[in-house]
Amino acid sequence: MLFSVAIGIATALLFFAQKIFVKLKFILSGGKAEKNSSTKMPYVIFSDHKRYWNVFKPICDEFENRGVDIVYWTASPDDPALSLKYDHVKAEFIGEGNKAFARLNMMNAGICISTTPGLDVYQWKRSQNCRWYVHVFHSVSDATGYRMFGLNSYDAVLAGGPIVKKYLDEIAEKRNQSKKEIVICGITYMDTLLEKYRQYEAKEQKKEAKTVLLAPSWGPSGILSKYGEKIIDSLLNTDWNIIIRPHPQSFKSEKNIIDSLMSKYQDNKRIRWDSDMDNFPSLHESDLMISDFSGVIYDYAFIFKKPVIYAQVNFDPSPYDAAWIDDEKWMIKILPDIGFSLDEKDFDNMQKILDDVKNDKSLDAKRKDKLDLCWQNIGKSGACITDYLIKKYSDLFRE
Repeated sequence: MLFSVAIGIATALLFFAQKIFVKLKFILSGGKAEKNSSTKMPYVIFSDHKRYWNVFKPICDEFENRGVDIVYWTASPDDPALSLKYDHVKAEFIGEGNKAFARLNMMNAGICISTTPGLDVYQWKRSQNCRWYVHVFHSVSDATGYRMFGLNSYDAVLAGGPIVKKYLDEIAEKRNQSKKEIVICGITYMDTLLEKYRQYEAKEQKKEAKTVLLAPSWGPSGILSKYGEKIIDSLLNTDWNIIIRPHPQSFKSEKNIIDSLMSKYQDNKRIRWDSDMDNFPSLHESDLMISDFSGVIYDYAFIFKKPVIYAQVNFDPSPYDAAWIDDEKWMIKILPDIGFSLDEKDFDNMQKILDDVKNDKSLDAKRKDKLDLCWQNIGKSGACITDYLIKKYSDLFRE
């Protein structure tokens, strides 16, 4: 927090110096000022990690196809975008961590689009030279799962479905704030995953032994933090193979837990730990998933259409924007309609549970009912987002 304050002060001083320079330039030029800076970038995408390229690729492809220039800033030196040959998409590595934020805080742009929450909360500050900030989601979301005030400083949110608008409007009312501009465009990440799934399914795949994917979220309410060895041991008492894919943040925030578990089970050949950037192979290979409140549940249920088991972890909404809504978090509330509950007392009966759930089709219809609330415009989100950005820029900078 202290470092965030320091970044804010430094940014303010830089802007002050910049304003003084502009005024001096105006005076020395005899009062002639340019209406628009020639260095202003109309559109900037910011990606804080290469794993979000599947979120932004459909947007970049649309800008390329329309012949409209856009700048892609990434905090990953090996982001896939850096190796692609676009004519109208300029990809640039701007440094990692605070170096990237320092660049963003002085950005001269019309519109910035990102999937990174926390704008104006910690190191990443709104640039006084950027007019409009737009958020897109990197998973199916009801918009309440980010840490507190995660979307507070964004001007607009491009949503997957109407459930996002419902909750963001409620949060705005509770905070006595103006409602955000919310446009339902779909989810580029899901479109990319769906296309990959269709291509993969078209190929003949050899299916081996039954496989369960343990894919938890991170934090004290997550499976590995709460149950750890107990749930892994219960899975080892079945005849299923096991893939454990912790949330990427777990390798940072819960390193001690992950290191301890990996060390204990390192010689067990029935367990495979997956830390790859691409989760698709594990999602496709497995027959069913055990998770908690992780967003990957909805990828698995809505695209792969495979059964999900969710562990009872008593989700604590207090650190999240979910704490501002009167209703239970929607993504948690719909779990009984798209998956099967697992209580700690059932761990001893894991073999029967896995076998029964694998063949259960009773939730297929309910799953379809929930889909339209959180994911619309399927396959067309990239075009919709690009339409919005181009029109918004025209409205903001109309002569």
